[in-house]
Amino acid sequence: MYTGCVTVPLVFGAAAKLDTSTIGLLINADLLVAGLVTLLQALGIGKVLGVRLPVVAGATFTAVTPMILIAGEYGMQAVYGSMIAAGVFGLLVAVPFARAVRFFPPLVSGSVITVIGLSLIGVAAGLIAGQDATAKDYAAPSHLALAGGIVLLIVVVNRCTSGFFSQLGVLLGLIVGTLVAVPMGLTDFSSVGGADWFGLASPFHFGAPHFPVAAVISMCVVMLVTFTESTADMLAVGEMTGRPLSRKDLARGLAADGVSGIFGGIMNGFLDTVFAQNVGLVGMTKVRSRYVAAVAGGILVALALVPKLGEIVASLPGPVIGGAGLVMFATVTSVGINTLRKVEFEGTGNLLVVAVAIGVGMLPVVAPSFYHAFPTWVQIIGGSAITSATVAAFLLNLLFNHTPGGRKAEPEPESGPAEKVVADTAPAA
Repeated sequence: MYTGCVTVPLVFGAAAKLDTSTIGLLINADLLVAGLVTLLQALGIGKVLGVRLPVVAGATFTAVTPMILIAGEYGMQAVYGSMIAAGVFGLLVAVPFARAVRFFPPLVSGSVITVIGLSLIGVAAGLIAGQDATAKDYAAPSHLALAGGIVLLIVVVNRCTSGFFSQLGVLLGLIVGTLVAVPMGLTDFSSVGGADWFGLASPFHFGAPHFPVAAVISMCVVMLVTFTESTADMLAVGEMTGRPLSRKDLARGLAADGVSGIFGGIMNGFLDTVFAQNVGLVGMTKVRSRYVAAVAGGILVALALVPKLGEIVASLPGPVIGGAGLVMFATVTSVGINTLRKVEFEGTGNLLVVAVAIGVGMLPVVAPSFYHAFPTWVQIIGGSAITSATVAAFLLNLLFNHTPGGRKAEPEPESGPAEKVVADTAPAA
């Protein structure tokens, strides 16, 4: 749970070239938002918000690439302004989405999640090797060896342990990697001493929010992908707990995701989704009480009130974060591929749908200047691998499977996707 919440701000902060203190602030803000949304999902507010299931919410990797692009083009005020707008959008479309979830089958979500993982691998490479190819220590063998050792440790932990302990691979990788980085001279914890033991970041730390149209559109698309992630998880947990979800239940859970966008935009946090690993833990432990998840949310809120802890995490070396991130991002891609296994390809146009969606989505990743001759708003929307892949997959699915003469590829689930298609791969509580 903790690893998932801190990895997203670490990756975003490094890519956006924020200083250590600011990244520490983002970590604590993210923990706060994740804790509040987890409490909201577990306990609910009447018949308005929250799915009331044992689920844990946390930052989604889906938003990372669009946020990096928006920060580079418009600044941090636009990042959080667009997040607030996406949150409001999420509240408005939660009910319609719950009714129209059949238009986001594994064909669409699997293609998008595959692209999300692939697009983030470059971010991990930059953290490991460095951002400046002309620097003397760029891709230093010692840095690559450190990252490789972390990957190896994660593999060994997952291979040699099971159950709860196998979920700790990434967290152990971060801890052991940091200890190894100390004698290598790669750590700098000088800013930790000046951080407070208790405190809370002020709202709108970066100033009044801005709302560029292109940034808002891009983040609203991210919200739809986030809805797809959370939908399948909530349905799966509902089945495990013996409480099949109605459309109203699903809409309340999705609305809580929308609230995370508003909370995140105000408190300098991130968009949240329902963590996939929580589904596995519900099945493994047989603990099905939503009050257990509520306690987990309370723990996250408590951790958010310790700025010194956020500062420590923000000081982790790039190769350490990159090594753990490489595994997490590649796992996202694997989850997307696994989701596509549920798609019927024989005798349909679905192979073409996947091919075009991935191709269009990867263009701005392999060629960052691909849309440089277009207006800024096109560069933001088209330059986001996630936005491009989502739009392409959604429209092509409609064309091939939901129009007269189309070849329907797969049966529509009665209440929504049967399985989670995730953009987050960190251990849950």
